[in-house]
Amino acid sequence: MKRIIIAGPGCKRCIATEENVKKAVEELKIDASVEHIYDPKEFVKLGVMITPAVIVDGKVLFAGKVPTVEDIKQILSKA
Repeated sequence: MKRIIIAGPGCKRCIATEENVKKAVEELKIDASVEHIYDPKEFVKLGVMITPAVIVDGKVLFAGKVPTVEDIKQILSKA
């Protein structure tokens, strides 16, 4: 199972990122847990300096932009 974390304070961009991640996971039919972390102190612990960010299995894969569903699918299918 993949662990996917969205790091962001809850702004529109962060919510859009979470929605895109969930849609990509659903379309790929992969076993993954998706969680959203809102606490900036936790972002830093994860190595995130700019949000929104997508972390998969401990690796920051996107930061500072809203990835498209296709962007996410490409990364998840390789990971």
